[in-house]
Formats: sequence, C-alpha cells, structure tokens
Amino acid sequence: MIRSFLLRRLTLRIMPSTATSPSMRTVRSALLALAASMTLAPVALRAQERMTVPPQDRPFVLRGATIHTVTKGTITNGTIVFDRGRITAIGGAEVVVPTGAKVVDVSGKHIYPGLVDAYSTVGITEIGAVDVSNDINELGDFNPNVRAEVAVNAESRHIGTTRSAGVLVAFSTPEGGVISGLSSALSLEGWTWEEMSMKGAAALNVKWPDPNAQPRRGFGGGPGGRGAGGPPPKSYAEQVQQIKDWFGEARAYRDAVKSGQDVRTDSRYAAMIPALNGAIPVVVAAEGAAQINDAITWAKAEGVKLVIRGGRDALFVADRLKAENVPVILTSTMSAPDRDYEGYDGAYATPAKLHAAGVRFAISGGSGGLYSNRLPWEAGVAVAFGLPEEEALKAVTINAAEFLGVSDKVGSLEVGKEATLLITTGTPLDMTSNIIQSYIQGREINMMDIHKLFFQKYMEKIKQQTPKKVVP
Repeated sequence: MIRSFLLRRLTLRIMPSTATSPSMRTVRSALLALAASMTLAPVALRAQERMTVPPQDRPFVLRGATIHTVTKGTITNGTIVFDRGRITAIGGAEVVVPTGAKVVDVSGKHIYPGLVDAYSTVGITEIGAVDVSNDINELGDFNPNVRAEVAVNAESRHIGTTRSAGVLVAFSTPEGGVISGLSSALSLEGWTWEEMSMKGAAALNVKWPDPNAQPRRGFGGGPGGRGAGGPPPKSYAEQVQQIKDWFGEARAYRDAVKSGQDVRTDSRYAAMIPALNGAIPVVVAAEGAAQINDAITWAKAEGVKLVIRGGRDALFVADRLKAENVPVILTSTMSAPDRDYEGYDGAYATPAKLHAAGVRFAISGGSGGLYSNRLPWEAGVAVAFGLPEEEALKAVTINAAEFLGVSDKVGSLEVGKEATLLITTGTPLDMTSNIIQSYIQGREINMMDIHKLFFQKYMEKIKQQTPKKVVP
C-alpha cells in the first residue's frame, strides 16, 4: 500500500496531467496503472510466494481430530497442545486447555507428524540448468568437512512445494567425490540456514565403489577415466583401500589429539571424529549386492554405525542386513526397472519384501531438490504394492528420524518433541488427501508455494478472458 502511494505521488509530480507529449501521457498512464495494481493486488506482486512466520507466541490447542502418533497408536477425537514449539500434552477430550491458548477445532480431520526426507538436496539446488544455483558437488574425492547446511538457500522455491506435500524435515546431503561430506537435518522454516538447522552434522556420507564398473579410458579424463598422460584408473581394491586409509588417518588424528600431542589442525579429519566415535552414522551409498556386502564388512572392521543408502539389491542380502541390524534408506521406490530380468514392479514391491524379511528401512524422495515433494507418494506406491500403511508411514517419519539421529525431536507425536505436524483430510501418503495446515516447531506456517501461486495466477487469466462471440 505504501509503495503504491509513493509511486502514484512520484508519477503525478514528474508527469502532471498537463503533459502534452503522447509518449509522456502513455508512460504516465502505465505508471498510474502499476500503482493501482499494487494497491489492488499486493499479494501477487510480492517477491516471495511464501512468508516466513515468527516463532510460536502462545499455546495452541488442536481438538477433535484423529491423531496418528506413529509410535503410540491412534487417538480418535484427540487433543494436542503445544507451546513454545514443543508438544506439552496429547490425549483425548479430557486434555486441559491452557489459559490464553488459541483453540482450533479440527473435527473430522487427521493429525500426523511432519514427514522426514532422509536423503535430499532441498535448499542446495534450485535450477538444474543454472550452475550457480546448485551447490551440491565439491571438487576432490575427500571432503568429509563439507556441511550442507551452510550452503542452504532459505529462499528456495523448493522449500514451499516440499512443505505443501507434508515434508517438514529434510536431510540435505552433499554429493561428489568418495567421502562427500556431512548431511544436515533441516527444519523447513526460517529466514536463514542457522534458523533452519536442526543438526548440522547428522551423518557422514561415503560413496562405495562399484566392483562391476567398467573404467572409461581415452581422452578427456574425468572420474574413472584416463586423460592424456594421466594415471590409469584405480582398481576396485585400490578404491576400497583408499577409503580404509582415510579412516585410518582420521583415527590416528583423533587419537593424537585426544592424547594431547601437538598436531596440525585438519578440519577434514576433525569432521570424521563423530562418525569414528559412533555419535553419527556413516551413510554408504551402495546399490549392488556386492557393494552392500563389502560395505557391511568394512563398517564392522571400522566399528562405525552403518546406514546403506540406495539399496537397489538389498533384497539379495536381506538376511545379512537383518542379522547385522543395518538399516537401509531406499531411494528408488518409484523407479522403473533398469535390468532386463527385472519385473516392472521390482522397485515398487521392494519395501514390502524388506519388511517381510525383517529389514529396517526408510524411504526417501530421491536426492534432487525437485523431488523431495514426492516423498509421500514414494511411500504410497509401496503401500499399493503390499507394504502395510503403518509401516510406510514409519518409513517417512520415525524410521528416518531414528537412523539419522533426530528422533528425540521429530518423527512422531509425543510429549516433549517438537510440534512439527500436519493437519490433513486423510493419510498424507494418498495423492487425494490435502494438507490443510502445517506447523513447524509450533509455527503456523504460510501454506503458499510457487505451484499454488501459478495456479491462482492462471485461473485469474481464465476468468478475465471474455468468451468469444459465436457468429451464426
């Protein structure tokens, strides 16, 4: 409103109505029209399609909904109370309403914990064809000190569309090299990455080499290749030994620092200490059965907490995964088969088969920032192909939170946890359900996103178009 007023005053001052030049009158009319549009439609002209909201300033009470706690059953006609960003009470109609609370009647609706994407690049990638908008890959093979959170763009349009699908927590993960860096747990609301960060160093990422990969030789070099005059590509054994060497050097560095020796600070080795101590997991990207088996053997020898990411062939080593209690983050639930002998439903049915085999798993929306909003439907496809719905819900909530160390904050609805939750018309795993309202750490978030903005914009275009007259 203020901007439109100032624009109008400035226009009238420099281009009065007595202007005689036709071009001046045209410019004056255009500027006045712009001022009017800013007055009449301020929302459409905002630079951002969503607005960050302030922290919770009073208690909230949601009453009458069916509450799906994930870990403690389902409560019909339930009541949930949260204050200062955390859940303070949850139960039935008997729950006491705090003084001064905002009470919201959500009868007939459902309340679920916010979904958790265990593998994402939301916030660190924007437009695939624009290099400067992507900060995923670092140069070099050894980058354990890279933390995704410091590169997060809090203004990313993908954050809004991801939240609209019910995904309120994402583990933004760097790529590139062999030891890629540290995944960061992000709460998808805030003005800056510092405000969004839940756990900056949530997991150390390692890409396990493929024993069946065919080395690329010739000019041009590149990973696995050989440029003119360059060294020959490393064998599988040499690549595995390199990983072992890096972990051995990091362990020696840790022990030297712990014993008080005078050592030169190395941020790369220092970043690996939490993983060596078992404080955070090592997430190993591995698809084939041989990769997964070798990664398990290596992790046992190193004494680190292992999570497999990818897991295309996890079914072939399901017995060992269960015996060694190694969880899997599945990244290909909605993928088409890429091998001649696979059935069309190979990826769709994998979660159900892993569940039957007793393997713990989470489901991710795929690494691309464009696809984090597909997370609920990745799990929904698994339900359609045999996975019990309650297990699918766990795969995108509490399982993901447990594997990556934030289950004390999110992943289920329990007293003491963050008030990060969804109000829906039905299960968020079904495309026909609508997310009516979301709360992140108690904040009643703005539900606008770029998809909704474009929908409103072009619906308005249709309304403004006058029907053509039919000439008989």
